[in-house]
Amino acid sequence: METVSSPRPIMGPALAKAEAHGVRHGFFTRQGGVSEGIYAGLNVGIGSQDLRAHVQENRRRVAGFFGLGEDNLATVHQIHSADVVTVEAPFGSERPQADAMVSRTPGVILGVLSADCGPILFADAEARVIGAAHAGWKGALTGVLENTIAAMVALGARREAIIATLGPSISGAAYEVGPEFVERFLAHDADYARFFRPSEKPGHAYFDLPGLTVQRLTKAGVQADSLGLCTYADPDTFFSYRRTTHAKEPDYGRQVSAIALMEQR
Repeated sequence: METVSSPRPIMGPALAKAEAHGVRHGFFTRQGGVSEGIYAGLNVGIGSQDLRAHVQENRRRVAGFFGLGEDNLATVHQIHSADVVTVEAPFGSERPQADAMVSRTPGVILGVLSADCGPILFADAEARVIGAAHAGWKGALTGVLENTIAAMVALGARREAIIATLGPSISGAAYEVGPEFVERFLAHDADYARFFRPSEKPGHAYFDLPGLTVQRLTKAGVQADSLGLCTYADPDTFFSYRRTTHAKEPDYGRQVSAIALMEQR
């Protein structure tokens, strides 16, 4: 992996237009961190077994991209839920259990961690309301996306003005699932068959989590798009839980996707 001294996050083209209203964002990769070994690069996973000092320095570098301190980076204890918290100030050492956050407070960075699950960043630039969600299959199916949008609307956002961009996540080409998994989704909505295609293993299928995510966002009435980047397929750029599992590695790092309202002068 190429050594880079500072983070160079990927920008979503639609969200980038919100910078004119003081909304800054970035889908961070492995590049620009200090972690080593299996965590090499910008691992921000507090729950990983990486050296705590390395994780803290990586988080400091992420916050620095926004011109803010590490304490301004708000990340929740993600539990694959549909729960959303409204953030008015940084959390400190006590992180709430949830999988999405919304805010209208300048100077707070909303960050979601991922290593195959979908990170989604949201913004209504004119209303200056932002959001960030972590959506694996369970969160996407049980409503974390819709709940995030509803929480933004409660803060003054207009649903049709919200831009929602899905960042790097595992693609359908790499996400093989068993028959019970498929049955769970079809029981929820038979139309979800479109997000599965048969795999080489009998009874198994490849699941298009990004496709489901964008469809649910669009159905919820927001402007949705995807970066179209697969975490599994690019080990130099992204951490991947499934790739780590297949490689029989003992642990894995997490990248962060983050968004913040900057102070307007």
